[in-house]
Amino acid sequence: MKIGEMKIGKMKTRIVTVVLAVGILGVLAVAQDTMKKDAPPKPAAGPSQVLLESWNDIGRKLIAMAEDFPEDKYDFKPAPAQRSFAEQLLHAANANYYFTNPVLGLKPPAGEDPKREQYKTKAAVVEFVKKAFADGAAAIKQKGDKGMSDLVVDPFANQQTRVSDMAWGLLEHSGEHYGQLVVYYRVAGLVPPESRPRK
Repeated sequence: MKIGEMKIGKMKTRIVTVVLAVGILGVLAVAQDTMKKDAPPKPAAGPSQVLLESWNDIGRKLIAMAEDFPEDKYDFKPAPAQRSFAEQLLHAANANYYFTNPVLGLKPPAGEDPKREQYKTKAAVVEFVKKAFADGAAAIKQKGDKGMSDLVVDPFANQQTRVSDMAWGLLEHSGEHYGQLVVYYRVAGLVPPESRPRK
């Protein structure tokens, strides 16, 4: 057998091996998909679990922004009449206590916006945002599914409301501020963490 024929023979063997491997992987993938379709669907998560996952997700996004945004731009405002980046974070985080405190039988915060002077550094703002979301998550866990329909007084409307409804309202509020902070990033010439390519 000549050297050229040996090389061609090895090449054919490699091609056949690759084709077989791809075929086997394809069969395994189809089998896996079939098993998933044949398996009964997972049961729905409980209402407190769904709420907790959403609460933690928006908290994660705001915390990521708080940790990521340059400290020298923390007092940046897209327009003079708006809150600064730091003030936006403080406002969004503090609003959580209008949910957490009534749920835990405590008085709501005295004011909507903590003063920037109380949280002079980036580290202090980050810590406050983390704590506000952790405290809310703890309150949701404490209430559990059974406590989602408990009644608390909404301090803004002076009306009774369900724990779950109040929490979802605060989640929407956090989402609104997250959207505003995305704009702060863009106006400052930066890319928000959630918009960056995944590694």
